[in-house]
Amino acid sequence: MEIFRGRRLWIEQRPVQLPNGLRRDKVIVHPSNAVVILPVEGERCKLIRQYRYAIDGYIIEAPAGALEMDEDPLAAAARELIEETGFAARTIESRGYIITTPGYTDERIYLYEAHGLTPSEEYGRDEDEVIEVLDLAVRDLPRMIQDGTITDAKTICLICRCLGVPR
Repeated sequence: MEIFRGRRLWIEQRPVQLPNGLRRDKVIVHPSNAVVILPVEGERCKLIRQYRYAIDGYIIEAPAGALEMDEDPLAAAARELIEETGFAARTIESRGYIITTPGYTDERIYLYEAHGLTPSEEYGRDEDEVIEVLDLAVRDLPRMIQDGTITDAKTICLICRCLGVPR
């Protein structure tokens, strides 16, 4: 049974047969899948400081965004990189995907690493996005995770996939 349908999200409640034989009614959230990109140029990278209304504050995160209807994740990554940072990439490489919160959603976020950055004339973010582009040293990212400067889960996963797990 559908509980809610919005522009990029729908919620349903349905009976589920568990592997142990039990049947339970479960609520499942179906958002648009998304992409997140680590734009790297030499020893530097571009992250963003973005206001997020759900937490009523700013966080540092990698550029990211939802896939449009039937959009290819790689195309979405190229689009979101331009929209959020103003830079296009010569190459964008897949780093797999993560499942965000499997206890109640089927959302996947596709991870990408981008290189060969050049300013783009197609730059233009959504009117409800409050974003500052940060130019950071790649070597500082593990420390920023460890000291709590970067708390965004998708960004932490992306950095770990691209650079390895920080100690």
